[in-house]
Amino acid sequence: MDAIARWRTSSRSNGQGGMCVEVGGGPGIVGVRDSKDRDGAVLVFPRRQWVAFLSGLRDRRW
Repeated sequence: MDAIARWRTSSRSNGQGGMCVEVGGGPGIVGVRDSKDRDGAVLVFPRRQWVAFLSGLRDRRW
């Protein structure tokens, strides 16, 4: 995943005591990883599912 991803951390994550995730994308996929363990596990989602997840958060459907 690292070879195709451009990882980024939310600008709102500052000052959270290191409790952050990073998101990276590739062709048709989105990866999520722990910012403190960049060599650890990566959760991978189809882009369509990730967009639906974000939409649900924005609409407070959780």
